[in-house]
Amino acid sequence: MIFHFGLFLGFQLIGEVLARTLSLNLPGPVIGMILLAALLLLHPRIGHAIEKTATGFLSHLSLLFVPAGVGVVQYLDQISDIGLPLAAALLGSTVLSIAAGALTFKYVNRLRGVPDETPE
Repeated sequence: MIFHFGLFLGFQLIGEVLARTLSLNLPGPVIGMILLAALLLLHPRIGHAIEKTATGFLSHLSLLFVPAGVGVVQYLDQISDIGLPLAAALLGSTVLSIAAGALTFKYVNRLRGVPDETPE
């Protein structure tokens, strides 16, 4: 498990180094995630090996939202000044994220040959 977690962090580090070295407008963790996804596509056995670790990590991912919640409470007076635009941005980005995820899911299913079960 520690080796697999190190693999995740290693790809994040590689992404950070590439983002900063090449002055890319893409965050390092996103670059690392893309590189990890490419590795998993090229070598599916690695995906099966790290599946248990990744599932365990994802089940505890909600803990990362605690610091964000504390930050919101700490700056509540400033947030109240920009509440409406902030709420609109959050709602809009949530809707767009869900739509992008659904469209990506449908596209990947089409690539895999899974029949579309959308009700007509």
